[in-house]
Amino acid sequence: MILPALGPTPTPSSRPFMLSSHPPLRVLAGAAVLLVVAAGCSKKQDQKQRPPVPVSVTRVRKADIPYTIEANGIVTPMQGSTVSAQVSGVVKRVAFREGQDVTQGQVLFEIDARPYRAAYQQAVANLARDRANAENAEREQSRYASLAQQGYVTHEQADQQRASAAATSATVAATQAAVEAAKFNLDNTVVRAPISGRTGALLVREGNVVNAQGSQLVVINQVSPILVRFAIPATQLPLLQKYGSAGGLDVVATPNAGSGSLVDSSSASVGLSVGGDPGSQRSGPPGGQDATNAGTPAPATTALTAVNEPEHGTLFFIDNAVDTSTGTVQLKASFPNPNRRLWAGEFVSTQLRLFVEQGALVIPTQAVVTGQQGPYVYVVTDSNTVQQRPVTVERTAGSLSVIAAGLRANEQVVSEGQSRLTPNARISINTPQGVPVGGAGRRGRGGPGAPAGASAAGGAGGAAPADGGAAGATRSRRPTPTP
Repeated sequence: MILPALGPTPTPSSRPFMLSSHPPLRVLAGAAVLLVVAAGCSKKQDQKQRPPVPVSVTRVRKADIPYTIEANGIVTPMQGSTVSAQVSGVVKRVAFREGQDVTQGQVLFEIDARPYRAAYQQAVANLARDRANAENAEREQSRYASLAQQGYVTHEQADQQRASAAATSATVAATQAAVEAAKFNLDNTVVRAPISGRTGALLVREGNVVNAQGSQLVVINQVSPILVRFAIPATQLPLLQKYGSAGGLDVVATPNAGSGSLVDSSSASVGLSVGGDPGSQRSGPPGGQDATNAGTPAPATTALTAVNEPEHGTLFFIDNAVDTSTGTVQLKASFPNPNRRLWAGEFVSTQLRLFVEQGALVIPTQAVVTGQQGPYVYVVTDSNTVQQRPVTVERTAGSLSVIAAGLRANEQVVSEGQSRLTPNARISINTPQGVPVGGAGRRGRGGPGAPAGASAAGGAGGAAPADGGAAGATRSRRPTPTP
């Protein structure tokens, strides 16, 4: 049986045409791989052409760092006395100037003494009268006792004379007490300083009437030596008991300078002293002065002397209980205060030094960066790249951070410029003059301010600092086209 032909049979020449319109999947995969490789090469090429980041570095070093406890304190006088009137009367004289230093026993005020002097003289006269009566009663008592033995007077009369003599003797004692009270009032008309110290503002003036019921005249505070009262957390009490049992712990107190503490030390001086500054002498005439007046001596300049310098003292007192409301322990430190920098009622920053840690690993605190996973630093490698490394900060001491783990001595870490860094980024190290060095670029052409011989790290084609020697500024140098 022969089947009829359904249609024309496709020729071999038409089959390649049909396959060419649908390419295989392996061809598409190969094209994708080529695109990825090309993109990666382009990314690596861009990364190589990225210029190095200018940074400042420092080395990890070992140092002896004191263990200190910082706290806010308030200055209190070693002794304080409020001078009050003990007698009533009119103030006749003020024998000092307010704010003056006085010594113990020095005359401060004089109150009108005329009524008290008269009362004293009257008490003395009464005492003389009573003593005479007492002497006469003693003689009468002796006479009546002798007559009673002879039978000339009765024993009752002798007993009456004996009682009269005892009464007059008691009267003499009472009058003697009145004399002493009058003398006390008379002496208190002259008010003397109970302690040595510095006087405050006058609370009364000459002509004012004061009374004996507590009229305050002036306040005296002993300011040299002086105390500083501060509190530390109760968690530090074991260390305080361990190192402070022998006493003599050093305490440093620094008066709070307010906004002046944010200014450079060369311009944040407080207090005024007139005189020339030896360090400000110059060989040439001062700026803005005519050259013809160069031989004329310049007038004395006004130099500012800082008064917020730290004062050194010793631990004086440890409270015998922990304040349960604040969880702190009250301490007091004694300061000689010879220059009167510490003032009563002033707030100060205190540092209690417990011990000194020998050979601690330290880096500047600004080199530590705080991230989401904790603190870390950028460590400089031999190939002028940086690695991000986590560290454990034990504590801070001033501008230094004590590192407990994560670093070794003599390693280099980035101290400035971390905000522009990424892991494995290339860097150029700034010199103290601010010009980056240590890169692979050509020698920069510095301006008038650029130091001689300073070099800068360049990019892929070489880089040099911008004209004028600006720190960290780099620019790529394009190749000169050939004709």
